[in-house]
Amino acid sequence: MDEQLRVILIIIVSVSIFGLIVFVFVRSYLKNKIDYLVKVEKNKKLK
Repeated sequence: MDEQLRVILIIIVSVSIFGLIVFVFVRSYLKNKIDYLVKVEKNKKLK
């Protein structure tokens, strides 16, 4: 029973860490993309 519980906890922790890393990268990518699009729209309005 202890071995199964240990394996389950390792899987849960690994998936959580992987999810957190993916979330951080996606959030950073989307923030950069939105900032770029806002900059492009401001330049269009100025012209």
